[in-house]
Amino acid sequence: MNKIDVLIPVIEKDLDVLPHAIDAVRKQVRHPLGEIFIVAPQSAKIRDLCSARKCSFVDENSVLPLTKKDLNYTPTRNNVTVDRSGWLFQQLLKLSGDTLGSSEGFLVLDADTVLIHPHVFEYNDKSILFCRTLYYRPYFSTYKKLLGEEAPGPAQSLFFVSHYMYFKKKRLYELKKFIASRHATNWYMAILNSMNKRQWDSFSEYETYGNFMLKNYPQEIILKPRRNLSLKRSSIHNIGKIDLNQLFKKHGIRSVSFHSWNK
Repeated sequence: MNKIDVLIPVIEKDLDVLPHAIDAVRKQVRHPLGEIFIVAPQSAKIRDLCSARKCSFVDENSVLPLTKKDLNYTPTRNNVTVDRSGWLFQQLLKLSGDTLGSSEGFLVLDADTVLIHPHVFEYNDKSILFCRTLYYRPYFSTYKKLLGEEAPGPAQSLFFVSHYMYFKKKRLYELKKFIASRHATNWYMAILNSMNKRQWDSFSEYETYGNFMLKNYPQEIILKPRRNLSLKRSSIHNIGKIDLNQLFKKHGIRSVSFHSWNK
């Protein structure tokens, strides 16, 4: 199997889950692993964890020529205005994974997600992408503005937001080059200019890449059902008591996400 790198964007609130996420990558990913990049703000705690787990720390402000402070993404929901700049910034960091490491492909993993079953992300030179059935209009509206066409996913009842995704660098580079050329600006500025910043979540990196591959390179991908279980963040402290094998055997669960918004 091809060697792959791993990219995990992190902030300090993820530190209770992150060690489990890293250990699970090493246990469950059936590819030779290159580097595991922890992309994060400067933090002694995160650096210490990287050292202990033998991961490569990357200062998030060194990846792009803009930072979270430049985004000013503050939508309102239920009459409450929230700064979502960090949520958006980590998506741009994920889409910059082609600038890190030396492998031809890399896995992006959300920091709150733990793989509980063996995973392969390439088979017979095809990328394996995980998806589910859902329709979320804001993501597809932004996709159409970015690429000038409807996303094929909705027509096929496919939704690629699955807490982790495997990217082929040459295809990601091609996607970003097309976006930049079409909008006559940098790819990240095109995203910022195309999304509705009044909308709570108007852009998805996974949805954009997944639909780009589905539209342009369907022969290069294999689709598999996501089968992710969402648990409260506090459940991570009892992970040793959760029968992860039974979750897969009984329900086909491949991964568990310990969301901080669901405390």
